Amino acid sequence: MDWRKDYNSKLTTPEEAVKKIKSGDRVVFAHACAEPTILVNAMLENKDAYQNVEIVHLVPRGKSEYTKPGMERHFRHNGLFLGASTRDGVNEGRADFTPCFFYEVPRMFYEGYLPVDVVLTQLSPPDEHGYCSFGVSNDYTKPATEVAKIVIAEINDQMPRTLGDSFIHISEIDHLVEVSYPIDELAPPKIGDVEKAIGEHCASLIEDGSTLQLGIGSIPDAVLLSLKDKKDLGIHSEMFSDGVVELVEAGVINNSKKTLHKGKMVVTFLMGTKRLYDFVHNNPSVEMYPVNYVNNPAVIAKNYKMVSINSCLQVDLMGQVNAESMGLKQFTGVGGQVDYVRGANMAKDGKSIIAMPSTAAKGKISRIVPLLDEGAAVTTSRNDVNYIVTEYGIASLRGKSLRERARALIQIAHPNFRDSLAEEFEKRFREKF
Repeated sequence: MDWRKDYNSKLTTPEEAVKKIKSGDRVVFAHACAEPTILVNAMLENKDAYQNVEIVHLVPRGKSEYTKPGMERHFRHNGLFLGASTRDGVNEGRADFTPCFFYEVPRMFYEGYLPVDVVLTQLSPPDEHGYCSFGVSNDYTKPATEVAKIVIAEINDQMPRTLGDSFIHISEIDHLVEVSYPIDELAPPKIGDVEKAIGEHCASLIEDGSTLQLGIGSIPDAVLLSLKDKKDLGIHSEMFSDGVVELVEAGVINNSKKTLHKGKMVVTFLMGTKRLYDFVHNNPSVEMYPVNYVNNPAVIAKNYKMVSINSCLQVDLMGQVNAESMGLKQFTGVGGQVDYVRGANMAKDGKSIIAMPSTAAKGKISRIVPLLDEGAAVTTSRNDVNYIVTEYGIASLRGKSLRERARALIQIAHPNFRDSLAEEFEKRFREKF
């Protein structure tokens, strides 16, 4: 069949499309800024037709009304990562959280740990061959469509067409809804003096010719600001934002020294402003692949001078990193932190960096602590940790004893908390700090 006829035969309204969802189905939403807003809203409007529909995704960008009080009979959210709109539902018992490494999410779909009934996604318009691009969200979204019983897609003429292994043919989609609205944007974060200092410390560890993984937020953006005197940097990252575009345009990032996908920026999802989305549209220097490839530690390790930069909530004096919970309360998730810590550590001349402000709660709480909070998760183990960075400096922990680790971490703690940490050091190791 000609793909255009197939396309037209599958066109429907949002209201009709979501009627294909049945009670008890597991529904996977496209990730982050590709969340299909119109389909999600139509599903919520049709809530009375559903009982016990499970909704699975990672980073939420919408209001996540399906986690609100009163929705329990209709929906049960299963978060693989949490955000501001979903964490209350989990911590108040209306939703669930499933721990997982980001790169293994597709495996859970493929191998039946989380069988997929329906995918709601957002795609670019088809090209002349009938292929739509997954745009800003490839990650687990593309793998989910490969095993779903039903694929329902918004075809958004404002979705950028990204290249790489980032396409689905019209024949593989069951129902289509044509839409036109701007792709969700992530505003650039504010960067203060603390973040600038952290960025400068991180930049001091990055050599010319390195390949970078950067997360989301003010610290990764501050690192990018401090890299303008570097040369021949590359990108292999689960995501990147607008700060990377500036360094590409300045010639700092050119991917010329990469040992994997030379000349290309490799990424699995994107979050930023329209400037970023315009930059990646039909850009052959940007290749998007599913997360089980991009975040696979064995793949990451093929990059020479691989540097990963991630953040966290707490580090204890043994070097254990908590990046996801406040005691027993789940705050976010593992995401790709451990994927990249391990991949960078395995890479030739690789480095993994955990960077954070030294305090939280406007200076009232130290992020470097004697022990993690009771019930807190260990995200990155003390065996995996490499560099810890705060605005006060760099603690190199690889190959260090527990005593040496504690001493190095206290030295980069906020001055207001060093005395109490030193007291703990003296009790623990029976020697003066």
